[in-house]
Amino acid sequence: MKLWAIAINTFREAIRDRILYLILAFALIMIGAGRAVSLLTVGSEEKIIKDMGLAAISLFGVATAIFVGVGLVFKEIEKRTIQTLTAKPIRRSEFVLGKYLGLALVLFVNLSIMTLAFYGLLWLKGYLDVTLGKAIALIFVELLLVTAIAIFFSSFSSPLLSSLFSVTLYLIGHLSWGLPLMADRLESPAGRWICHALFRVLPNLEYLNIKGRVVHRLPVSGEDMVLAAVYGLGYTLVVLMLAVGIFRKRDFL
Repeated sequence: MKLWAIAINTFREAIRDRILYLILAFALIMIGAGRAVSLLTVGSEEKIIKDMGLAAISLFGVATAIFVGVGLVFKEIEKRTIQTLTAKPIRRSEFVLGKYLGLALVLFVNLSIMTLAFYGLLWLKGYLDVTLGKAIALIFVELLLVTAIAIFFSSFSSPLLSSLFSVTLYLIGHLSWGLPLMADRLESPAGRWICHALFRVLPNLEYLNIKGRVVHRLPVSGEDMVLAAVYGLGYTLVVLMLAVGIFRKRDFL
């Protein structure tokens, strides 16, 4: 299958990228550093280790998704190999989706390694908690969405601008919950309308953030998990469709 062949080739290319190993190494160091930080900080050692571990998995996963993802399409364009690929019986949609699936596989492997290291540390400290897996599952959904965003921007922009746009949208995604509050304080009807419109259009990544809840042992129902996953995967699908639509119209001659 052409789609799977592109995905496997992308996976092999990505795992040879040195920046991938650098990011993974920093993530593992940060997970292990949770123990050292807990000794210097006032508070529950267990919660500090869990907080730092989940934060490291999330942030370094996002770094991988963005800084590796923005270069996937651009490298093919820069090397002119995209002309050879598109001359073959390969649809442009298959090319974009294959690149996406290849990076998604890389993220899955990296997330698995970080999760094993995290659970290993928790096991050694006697803090093993399987409910943290709920937060990690939604972190993976978030990474899938961020990867789609990175590929979307890379379908029409340079790696530098794509990285900037992706990081900005990621930050906005975690702050968009404040838009309705901002709208309530605005006197201009147009301003309120813009705030509400942006709140509905921009991704709300806080839907996928349950790290604090699981660390503090607050209940997270199966329904909450399903709704969050559906939201994240649905938004991912829309972004990928937009990326494919833009890539189809590009001229590489």
